[in-house]
Amino acid sequence: MCGRYTITVALEELMLKYYTQDVTIKHYAPKYNAAPMQNIPAVIGTGAGNRIGELRWGLVPFWAKDDRSGSKMINIRAETLRDKPSFRQLLSSRRCIIPADGFYEWRSQGGSKQPMRIMMCDGGIFSLAGIYDIWVNADGKKLGTCAIITTEPNALTAEIHNRMPVILRPEDEDNWLGRSNHDMDSLANLLKPYDASKMRAYPVSAKVGNVRNDSKELLEEA
Repeated sequence: MCGRYTITVALEELMLKYYTQDVTIKHYAPKYNAAPMQNIPAVIGTGAGNRIGELRWGLVPFWAKDDRSGSKMINIRAETLRDKPSFRQLLSSRRCIIPADGFYEWRSQGGSKQPMRIMMCDGGIFSLAGIYDIWVNADGKKLGTCAIITTEPNALTAEIHNRMPVILRPEDEDNWLGRSNHDMDSLANLLKPYDASKMRAYPVSAKVGNVRNDSKELLEEA
């Protein structure tokens, strides 16, 4: 699973990356230890371009009785995404990108686990594939939530964990966000392990295990 990640760049860098001036985030701050049930930056296609806003991490389908289910659906497996009609509908019409510049996984070694930060070799921003939905409570208040799609690990991640988040190739980002693309087969073909040769991993402090820790020192090699 993917349960922690980083997005440490300035908002202006995200705007350049996703070619947009349409931003609805009121108070943006870098995240060195983004965790489930937090509001996280997300990109959606609007038909008129891309928009950068916030979604709560942990999917709450529109039909859910309450929003507590979000903590259980932080990841959705790419292999089974089309098995449930509700998820199939989200794949068709409610896709998003979660910008990141690293993610954490824990590698078992002996009787302990070592947290590892996995990132691009060039340290750049990459796009995690996600789906989102809008849940409305009894008072009519809307809550936007999302889940990160996972797939089989590439050669690098396989040494650390048995799953990895889907990282979209840059040339596939527009296709993923495009509102007019409803072809399930072509969309599913985008949900593959990323090229391991373009990625690297290094050990970080065990402090990343505590969601209250969210400082730049977490990025330092342990």
